[in-house]
Amino acid sequence: MGADNFQYHDYYLVDELLTEEHKQIREMVRAWVKKEVSPIVEEACQKAEFPRQWIKGLAEIGAFGPYIPQEYGGAGLDQISYGIIMQELERGDSGLRSTASVQSSLVMYPIYTFGSEEQKRKYLPRLAKGEIIGCFGLTEPDYGSNPAGMITRFTDKGDHVVLNGAKMWISNAPIADIAVVWAKDDHGEIRGLIVERGMEGFTTPETHGKWSLRASATGELVFDNVKVPKENIFPNIKGLKGPLSCLNSARYGIAWGAIGAALDCYDSALRYSKERIQFGKPIAAFQLTQKKLAEMITEITKAQVLTWRLGVLKNENRATPAQISMAKRNNVHMALTIAREARQIHGGMGITGEYPIMRHMMNLESVITYEGTHDIHLLITGLDITGINAFS
Repeated sequence: MGADNFQYHDYYLVDELLTEEHKQIREMVRAWVKKEVSPIVEEACQKAEFPRQWIKGLAEIGAFGPYIPQEYGGAGLDQISYGIIMQELERGDSGLRSTASVQSSLVMYPIYTFGSEEQKRKYLPRLAKGEIIGCFGLTEPDYGSNPAGMITRFTDKGDHVVLNGAKMWISNAPIADIAVVWAKDDHGEIRGLIVERGMEGFTTPETHGKWSLRASATGELVFDNVKVPKENIFPNIKGLKGPLSCLNSARYGIAWGAIGAALDCYDSALRYSKERIQFGKPIAAFQLTQKKLAEMITEITKAQVLTWRLGVLKNENRATPAQISMAKRNNVHMALTIAREARQIHGGMGITGEYPIMRHMMNLESVITYEGTHDIHLLITGLDITGINAFS
């Protein structure tokens, strides 16, 4: 891969709405991505490998649980800072952002929000330092958009429970030291519990043959009569509210992250269009190329304003799940459309690893589906504005 010449684009001067701390965080993460991620990400994707050295770097830049209070190992940052970090990481690669997003929103967030004090002290500082990696088990082979139908269950056995079932499409699973798992108890209520690698009967088969998120470790969680101590069960949550609140935090991060992928594609297309000569002039001089570029920056700008406002609402604890769904759906679709248009501007070169376009495009095909599909988020908005549930 060539040098990472990415330049940020801020057509509506949204930076003026950010604090100096926000901008310093962005520059720090961007510098790390340019130095440690960009030079090897194409090769990692070609080999379908997750570079394990990224874990240490992510911890050092504070990408694991940045909004978790300092007393538990986090940086105590605000939600806009978290979003900015996710944007810069996904500018590098969606798989990289997924690793940090899962660790932060799907593992550290539920432990902090629903866990006991003992659970917080035991796991959060080590997760923040990258000493251990976590994953999140909700989706099952037959239950994705309908998590309430899950069949993974645990049975009370006195001082422990016995867990049986399986989860799939789990980011970080093959490398995870712990898994935050959602399962039904003897009463059919959904509970969260922490399963540790090494517990007998717990395995994490890796998913191979992916065309998307190739630099991310994906796998299954299989539970075959796994004995889990009762102290590993979250004491402060029952029902779907638990896992769905985690997904809201992750979806918020995705809304920011997708802008990073879109910016990378736009920046590459803009630069290439000025350098590529056809019919005696740069292709940027042609009307249809300018149309593509103008529409790209327009949609990016709209997403930047939308997501900044969502960040403000999130900081004030006023962001609703439906608002988060709207931003996730809009921004990922926007990024995927821009990736496809950027590929056309690059012509045949757009399918090569010399440019990031095809990699982003393939990654975004997963991002538009996971943590709530494109259509499910549309129906969440529909329910919010009509009051009528179209899910069933």
